Amino acid sequence: MPEQAGSPRSGVRGRLVAAGGVLGAALVLGWAPPATAEEADAAPTVRCQITDPALAELSGLVVVGEQMLALNDGGDQLAVHLLDGACQVVDVHTAPIDPYDPEDLAVGADGTVWLADTGDNNANRPTVALLALRPDGSTGVYRLTYPDGAHDAEALLLAPDGTPYIVTKEILGASAVYRPAAAMVDGGTVALAEVAAVNMTLTGTPGGPVGQAGQLLVTGGAVASDGRYLALRTYTDAYVWPLTGSDIPAALAATPERIPLPESPQGEAISFSADTLNLVVASEGLPTDVLVVPLTAVAIAAAPPPVEGVVPGFADLTSSGLSPISSGLIAAVVATVVVWISGKLRRRP
Repeated sequence: MPEQAGSPRSGVRGRLVAAGGVLGAALVLGWAPPATAEEADAAPTVRCQITDPALAELSGLVVVGEQMLALNDGGDQLAVHLLDGACQVVDVHTAPIDPYDPEDLAVGADGTVWLADTGDNNANRPTVALLALRPDGSTGVYRLTYPDGAHDAEALLLAPDGTPYIVTKEILGASAVYRPAAAMVDGGTVALAEVAAVNMTLTGTPGGPVGQAGQLLVTGGAVASDGRYLALRTYTDAYVWPLTGSDIPAALAATPERIPLPESPQGEAISFSADTLNLVVASEGLPTDVLVVPLTAVAIAAAPPPVEGVVPGFADLTSSGLSPISSGLIAAVVATVVVWISGKLRRRP
């Protein structure tokens, strides 16, 4: 397999070695009570605080039940961290892939963890990549090319049907949305097609490392585990759209609900909570608070019914006999509890 195109780091291998871990998923079903308007408009709260030096540049976050998967920006080896409810790192899954600049992550319905290796501050990479950590412990590198030249991008939206969308980070706020124009190929390169646009405007919300420009720069994305919402964030604000089915371009054509976020030094991580009634956000830097930001009553009222068939059955997830790990997509009336079970996980020293 050819090495990651454009990578400045040495030691990139032309072929992937099997990851030193086994991935799987477990779901525990339970009813999620509806939110009242008062609950929906409540103030943000601190869920916990990240202090681990391995996550000093936190870029991606996915809530899985009472736990979270976290991605650090940078490093010479792909690593996904599992955090407990107190934001302590309890496991690290590593893979022998030398990423260029990973920025975001998402979890598919089959338990695959997808990482967006799409960062490109200087806009000079000939390709970007989506990296896959599969439930059987194997890995994949899927390279992609923009149709109109290089872009910096930090947001990944994974539709309920598994289609990935990359949202660019543009200094003037006019972000483009791309998806693969053909089936992705492990070890190969396919073209991206521009399918939507998102125009951020100045909001006056403080925060971020670049002044008012931070109100325009898209730094992260998430799709709710019940398939009813999608969100993008800047350094200062979150934007929530109702999502019907898997048509992300159609959703982005509507007017979003804007939710100002608490001021932070460099906020890039965003996820929905397990019950999909809140956003969960965090920033680079240590220590950093993981904040729970309730959705507004307007956003909740606009949500369509949950996507049918989003949640794989427990038997489907375990029929291969593989040991389970973190995953999580839930229906609107169920809560996901995802358990990371050690197989051959390697702990970072």
